[in-house]
Amino acid sequence: MNTTTMPRATRREWIGLAVLMLPTLLIAMDLTVLHLAVPSLTADLQPSGSQLLWITDIYGFLIAGSLITMGTLGDRIGRRKLLLIGAVAFGLASMLAAFSTTPGMLIAARAVLGVAGATLMPSTMSLIRNMFLNPAQRTVAIGIWVSGFSVGSAVGPLIGGALLEYFSWGSVFLLAVPIMAVLLIAGPLLLPEYKDPNPGRFDLLSAGMSLAAVLLVIYGLKQVAEIGFGLLPLLLIVLGLAIGFAFVQRQRTLADPLLDLRLFRVPAFSASLATYTFGIFVSFGVFLFIAQYLQLVLGLSPLEAGLWSVPGAFAFIIGSNLAPRIVRRVRPALVVAGGLMVAAVGIGLLTQIGVNSLALVVIGNALMSLGFGFTFSLTVDMVISAAPPERAGAASAISETGAELGGALGLAVLGSLGMAVYRNQVIANMPSAISPELVEAVQETLGGAAAAAAQLPDEIGAQLLNTAHNAFVQALHLNAFIGVIGFTGLAILTMTMLRHIQIHTESGEQTAPEHETIGIPSGVQPTIQSGD
Repeated sequence: MNTTTMPRATRREWIGLAVLMLPTLLIAMDLTVLHLAVPSLTADLQPSGSQLLWITDIYGFLIAGSLITMGTLGDRIGRRKLLLIGAVAFGLASMLAAFSTTPGMLIAARAVLGVAGATLMPSTMSLIRNMFLNPAQRTVAIGIWVSGFSVGSAVGPLIGGALLEYFSWGSVFLLAVPIMAVLLIAGPLLLPEYKDPNPGRFDLLSAGMSLAAVLLVIYGLKQVAEIGFGLLPLLLIVLGLAIGFAFVQRQRTLADPLLDLRLFRVPAFSASLATYTFGIFVSFGVFLFIAQYLQLVLGLSPLEAGLWSVPGAFAFIIGSNLAPRIVRRVRPALVVAGGLMVAAVGIGLLTQIGVNSLALVVIGNALMSLGFGFTFSLTVDMVISAAPPERAGAASAISETGAELGGALGLAVLGSLGMAVYRNQVIANMPSAISPELVEAVQETLGGAAAAAAQLPDEIGAQLLNTAHNAFVQALHLNAFIGVIGFTGLAILTMTMLRHIQIHTESGEQTAPEHETIGIPSGVQPTIQSGD
């Protein structure tokens, strides 16, 4: 055993952290402002339904498919270099998107944005790993970095809405240009460079296989979410999984693999990645239904719904920044499991809502977000810290790929299950004397039910709308119940697999076993007991 005291970060590193938060703010804002711009860009460019789907989806698809390649590439050529190259590409692609004159041009610009976006997250996460060597400080830094997503998602609709009020739809893409300009100026001054001194050969075939596997699986899952289970989506998912299996087998034989499978042997890495991925899975599925509940059941405007979501964003920021303080006195396993149980309580409240339960939804959402804040900041910390410094980019990419897959699975699985419950409840309780055309519209979505009710006499329309609202609430209840079970199970998993990770110390002192070859979990090293 050897005991070391890790050096503490200086003011330069903390200012550099503010620079690294810029991509998180940008990505969170980009996910929200585009949906606001869809009506005006549709009127201007007149895309077909298929083209509109690709405009909104291609960005996320290429981010997800390129993450593993870009994370490993950053380890090889330098993380700061890749971040700055990505910033240039993102800024140029944003201008191309803003001044697009055809749907095809906008789709191409969004595709480049996705590839460029895939360079940002792994680079920022891995640079934090190198800038903050003191484990306690690193956990604080990651908590601050994670909270950038909530800030971006909160201010994105406000800024985007203001821009669209006075300017064309392209203005929402131009938001990225000044942010990337600041990153390009401040990055070389404040961010250190780090790369693997012995990177080995870059395997292009593995890069192509990882891209194909993730793209096929996520596209298949999205098709399931949109049109339900069918032959084509299932074939896409199976093909993606088959390519993914071949990719993993190839990594076992390579001297310099694109994906270091040894990371998955570290309990802290595996448990934290599972918690992070499933947390995204539940949150995406549940938040999808919460957003519709606020607008379509309670009848709030998009702005009002956004404002009632702000308490959740603040709760997430509080949780992600409190966790590093608590973990100095309480074992990380207890803090992560505690956050999961707080989130489970919040989701559990959603199983009790009716068709007029605004307060319960806001409180439940805030508790979920508070628990997520505790859990996500620590699990992200442990994922990137379980890897050795030279593989931190790859570990960060695995984490973000897990998040993308978790989000796609949440929308597909929980979305499909929820809509199945909605349809069954609507069919069972639908008022008589409604035309087959309206019946079909009612079964498709809650929005379709609202439109159908407006075409009926007041009494029948109100009865139909009440039936649809109750059916939708039942669907939300199911997703919430799944979330409660899932988070409770993850709490047990983390208590079991993270139990040996010690309490963080302010000085960064830690006892590291000499035989550890993969990396030291953040904060402190797991205590290796005889017989483990």
